[in-house]
Amino acid sequence: MFHASLHPSSSSAAPHPLAAYGWDEEWAAAFAPYAAQGLLPGRVVRVDRGQCDVMTPEGLVRADTAFVTPHDPLRVICTGDWAAVDPDGAGDPRYVRDYLPRRTAFTRSTSSKRSEGQILAANVDHALIVVSLAVELDLGRIERFLALAWESGARPAVVLSKADLVPDPVGLSYLVEDVETVAPGIEVLPVSSHTGDGVEALRAIATGGTTVLLGVSGAGKSTLANTLLGADAMDVQATRDADGKGRHTTTTRNLLALPAGGVLIDTPGLRGVGLWDAESGVGQVFSEIDELAASCRFHDCAHETEPGCAVAAAIDDGTLPERRLDSYRKLLRENQRLAAKTDARMRAERLKGWKQRGAEGRAAMEMKQGRFR
Repeated sequence: MFHASLHPSSSSAAPHPLAAYGWDEEWAAAFAPYAAQGLLPGRVVRVDRGQCDVMTPEGLVRADTAFVTPHDPLRVICTGDWAAVDPDGAGDPRYVRDYLPRRTAFTRSTSSKRSEGQILAANVDHALIVVSLAVELDLGRIERFLALAWESGARPAVVLSKADLVPDPVGLSYLVEDVETVAPGIEVLPVSSHTGDGVEALRAIATGGTTVLLGVSGAGKSTLANTLLGADAMDVQATRDADGKGRHTTTTRNLLALPAGGVLIDTPGLRGVGLWDAESGVGQVFSEIDELAASCRFHDCAHETEPGCAVAAAIDDGTLPERRLDSYRKLLRENQRLAAKTDARMRAERLKGWKQRGAEGRAAMEMKQGRFR
């Protein structure tokens, strides 16, 4: 995916007031119809119930989101969106009138029984999956995060935080290798905010566009955010002595401009990481299985007892860990179940709408007939 430069192409022109927040010529072209209406462009830096904070050329403004709160939860405005905002003097309160089409969107399924999606961040270039080395690695969870990251359109990387808690270099290298086995082709960075190890490599990624920090509570996201910002912008709570886990600190998604360039979105810890229409993302995480499957004798091979199965052969000779195939199947089944539930819910909602319109039509007809009797 092409991502335009964050700065104007002309060296003689003064940078746009929103250049530090990712504004570029492509966004300017998309915003032109709104500019013609006298609206201001702005990057959404935080969303609350019914309102959001937007960084505009006038500075940070508070705006009402009544016009961008549709029924579909995936279409509500979120942190990272580029918004069209009322100018100063347009009234109190100001309103977000619309937002630009997203280049990328990080979504997951909610924990509700309605099988709805939730958008976590928009227009993200890099997704940093933060995993704490203070606890045992959960490779399945990393695979799940990676699937969502790939599906979003962003480029993922895995950050192994609190690396100073693994003083043995050999032991640390083994942990990195374990993660690399579930993250083919993805950069895996052991980082310690305490010692500074790995911070420059992390900073090099974060300065290249918009970066989102993702992970469970206590993974160390807020500490990493403060390290990149060079200030204690995010509250951080101490690690518990009993189990080495950090406490939940971030409660909202916040977008911040980094002093060295780039934009950072810090997110609350995610308890559940449900897939949402992530089949292609799952395929990218388990690319080696798809490559092996291409050599199976049967194109619809289930990789179980079929003769000539290249995947089964790779498991037998140790090339492919069996845990990896089990995880692949689990995520595919989950994604398929969710897709089926979503289709059923959409059909039910359409049917409900048809019935409601039919009832309204019958009521109108009855009133009309009664009027002329």
